Amino acid sequence: MTIDADITRRVTGNRSEMDLAAAEKAVADLLTALGRDPGNEHLADTPRRVAASFAEMLTPREFDLTTFPNDEGYDELVLAKNIPVRSLCEHHLLPFHGVAHVGYLPGKRILGLSKLARVVELFARDLQVQERLTRQVADWLGEHLDPLGVGVVIEAEHMCMSLRGVLATGSKTVTSALHGTLREDARTRREFFALTGIAA
Repeated sequence: MTIDADITRRVTGNRSEMDLAAAEKAVADLLTALGRDPGNEHLADTPRRVAASFAEMLTPREFDLTTFPNDEGYDELVLAKNIPVRSLCEHHLLPFHGVAHVGYLPGKRILGLSKLARVVELFARDLQVQERLTRQVADWLGEHLDPLGVGVVIEAEHMCMSLRGVLATGSKTVTSALHGTLREDARTRREFFALTGIAA
């Protein structure tokens, strides 16, 4: 296969640009509302740091979507396990983190393996809920790769459950999204969940 046989598309997150100055002011106002002095020597640079941190966590990196012809006719699962997931709960602005297992049954094209992790990051760097994140990754791969099937499982711990409220430290939330053959064929679905280490 030659280099020019691949198809490459630039992928970016389509989100509104952040107003860092407004974010810094909002953090300073929040500190004041919490009874803290943002002019204190220890807190003086906190608004800038917090705004920069949120900008980093909410901005996905651009990447090239590279696919190649499935010349060998590979028709078994391709699975990337334990892809790190870091995102922000849109209800509390607290992080949730864990791993994603992303698999697909190739159709006419196969995907560069690192792109499975890039797609997870594309949607994770946003204000999210885990259910939507899981579905977005699966839908995006189905739309852009046109595989015979897609499966996504995310296991994550949510700081909004661990650090506050119920204080359920160490608990994991597991979500899944299945399309095509992975949803319709019980044998393939069982194989996918077995490979991810999740009981079907």
